[in-house]
Amino acid sequence: MNIDMIDAAAARLEGHARRTPLLNSPFLDEMAGRRVWVKPECLQHTGSFKYRGAWSALSALDPEVRARGVIAFSSGNHAQGVALAAAQQGTTAVIVMPSDAPRLKIDNTKALGAEVVLYDRATEDRNKIGASIAEDRGLTLIKPFDEPQVIAGQGSVGLEIATQASEAGVTQADVLICCGGGGLTSGIALALEARAPGLRPRPVEPEGFDDVTRSLASGRIERNTQSGGNLCDAILTEQPGEITFSIMHRLCGPGLVVSEEDAQRAMSLAFQRLKLVAEPGGAVALAAALFHADAVEGEDVIVTISGGNVDAEVFVNALTRFPA
Repeated sequence: MNIDMIDAAAARLEGHARRTPLLNSPFLDEMAGRRVWVKPECLQHTGSFKYRGAWSALSALDPEVRARGVIAFSSGNHAQGVALAAAQQGTTAVIVMPSDAPRLKIDNTKALGAEVVLYDRATEDRNKIGASIAEDRGLTLIKPFDEPQVIAGQGSVGLEIATQASEAGVTQADVLICCGGGGLTSGIALALEARAPGLRPRPVEPEGFDDVTRSLASGRIERNTQSGGNLCDAILTEQPGEITFSIMHRLCGPGLVVSEEDAQRAMSLAFQRLKLVAEPGGAVALAAALFHADAVEGEDVIVTISGGNVDAEVFVNALTRFPA
């Protein structure tokens, strides 16, 4: 993995992915005690940054391989990104999804043309299910995070942050990144290393699923003991990837951990102050900036809102519980 791969992925994404803005609100600045800059990937195609990695990976495949179709594992955001990218590139996609994934994500993945195979994440192994289908049909696996071309695509977010921060006069800041397996975090970290070394990437995770934070502290890959049961479904992983951890261990600052309640409060504030719809897992970085400000350094902080694919009842509950 290197910056050349990210630059190449960004070139292939040109004209396909949206260049999302960098937003600011004086209300959020006051809460955080510093300027808060928000990178809203909830405005990306399919409602999350995952479209970038999906397009990058599919567009890098040999055309004959791509034509046979692809398969992916996902709770929803990678699923939708792969489904749309596959449809746009004229191929088919099979997505293996947990049966408890948000209904919106399952329905959207089907609507984008993918075949959805559901499994019970507590009793079934998605890797075995996917491997069997891939072998039977000759499909290529597009991993959700531990795949170089996916990481390269996610790194395009970091290239945009580097340019936009410079335009805003920000040269030193913590960059808080919603983190599951580490694809977005490691991609951004590589981009910032090359283009904005004064910006320090830091992963943010939900309580009970802080494998990356613990891994960075111990220097080795740590696993979570549970697989579900948290509102932040988009970023629930068993452990960081081998590739992503090696990058994050070298380039990232300490991780941050927030509660479900913090994430819900951040969802409400993102809507009230920035008119953005964030899903719980997509709001954890903003939650860290607002409610754990003492753990952040500098006069500025940059945060990602990584996705906005949230069921209506979950979103309404957050707004009701935490009115601005």
